[in-house]
Amino acid sequence: MAPPAALVDLQDPATNGHNPAKSAKVAAVPHTTAVPANGAATKQETIEEMAGQWSDFRFAPIRESQVSRAMTRRYFSDLDKYAESDVVIVGAGSCGLSTAYCLAKARPDLKIALIEASVSPGGGAWLGGQLFSAMVMRKPADAFLREIGVPYEDMDANFVVVKHAALFTSTILSKVLHFPNVKLFNATAVEDLITRKTDDGGIRLAGVVTNWTLVSMHHDDQSCMDPNTINAPIVISTTGHDGPFGAFSAKRLVSMGGLPALGGMRGLDMNTAEDAIVKGTREIAPGLIIGGMELSEVDGANRMGPTFGAMVLSGVKAAEEALKVFDQRKQECSEEMAV
Repeated sequence: MAPPAALVDLQDPATNGHNPAKSAKVAAVPHTTAVPANGAATKQETIEEMAGQWSDFRFAPIRESQVSRAMTRRYFSDLDKYAESDVVIVGAGSCGLSTAYCLAKARPDLKIALIEASVSPGGGAWLGGQLFSAMVMRKPADAFLREIGVPYEDMDANFVVVKHAALFTSTILSKVLHFPNVKLFNATAVEDLITRKTDDGGIRLAGVVTNWTLVSMHHDDQSCMDPNTINAPIVISTTGHDGPFGAFSAKRLVSMGGLPALGGMRGLDMNTAEDAIVKGTREIAPGLIIGGMELSEVDGANRMGPTFGAMVLSGVKAAEEALKVFDQRKQECSEEMAV
């Protein structure tokens, strides 16, 4: 009988993630004050103080218009701020989120717009495969799990298992959203690419064309629903393999002559596919980096199915590739804006 898998818990390996002494210290931290927008300091309640006091419980008073204004002001402020971004990442699946994490960590000075067509970011990474919950990652992708603090079972020398894919996805999503230089625009579709002609007659990316996803889904039965735009010197596309919104940038590049044709994703071969996706992550056209399963459509690579190591390491490499060419692409955009 095989020995049980080793459990690697990055929270506290000695206590399976629970440290009573640490918890006591956290509970003992005094809850002082929060300073709201109006500058008046107010005491912060704790849930322990609420316990047993429900008969007299009341929420703080509010007028409905305050809720509306709080949401709309913040959203339109973000639209204004990120209309000129440094990097746009198309697709907030496992590859896009990993890319955003690595970029934001390496370069806190960059404005990173993360565009996701679905209401719920994460792509196919909420489940492991065929609606099963566990997520499998082949080594050495376990390095990324340790980086973001996701515990896993070390099965053998070749792969690890996260007990639920949602644990990985919720963790990386939370970390990405905590970066002050990243804005997630979910329920937002990229409808087109902003392009410029290069001196040699080719195509250079200059941003993306966006619309709310529900609007994009109804162009056939409604009219005059024009889009919005985000300019950026670097676009990183991680929209997955072919599907309703899949392989979008790759397909659009072919339609405008930036690529001769799509290679078309081949059948499943995990050993071939994962290596090919990581190795192939690159700048496809000036200003356009493609990673993740969208690359399988570009290069004619195999699919890997329910294993996610290539997704996260493709994101790591995509961020690295972006930083290699960022200064050059930024200069090109700066020259254009100066004109």
